[in-house]
Amino acid sequence: MNLFRVLEISGSALLAERLRAEVTAANLANAETTKTETGGPYQRMNVVFGARPVPFGGFNGMMLASLADLHAEDVRVVSLAADNTPPVRRFEPGHPDADAQGYVSYPAINPAEEMVNLMGAARSYEMNASAVASTKNMIQAAITILG
Repeated sequence: MNLFRVLEISGSALLAERLRAEVTAANLANAETTKTETGGPYQRMNVVFGARPVPFGGFNGMMLASLADLHAEDVRVVSLAADNTPPVRRFEPGHPDADAQGYVSYPAINPAEEMVNLMGAARSYEMNASAVASTKNMIQAAITILG
């Protein structure tokens, strides 16, 4: 596989994992948000990943040297999906957002689950950063050998 292609794939994964970490942090920050612009409690968001096939523009010298590039795919964020779990209702009659029965609707966010998601995003980011560093070292070694 073309080493520069490896850098592109790892770079796309870094961007996707960064967005995953940002969305998870937003979920944690809004775990107690009872009212948004839409009027209801904050809805937990999920990041949906997908693969983006590499456009194939015909055979050239680089592609003949690396046919594995034909199947290489970048990581991309397909969408941000709202979690449809119903809000958690707590009896707090003095709260300004309480309904007529005295219940307040809170987002259905589990802080432990969000921390696990955040740790997963951080570890995936670290692994891709390590892959970028290793690939960079391989490119530098190849240049040294050829130079």
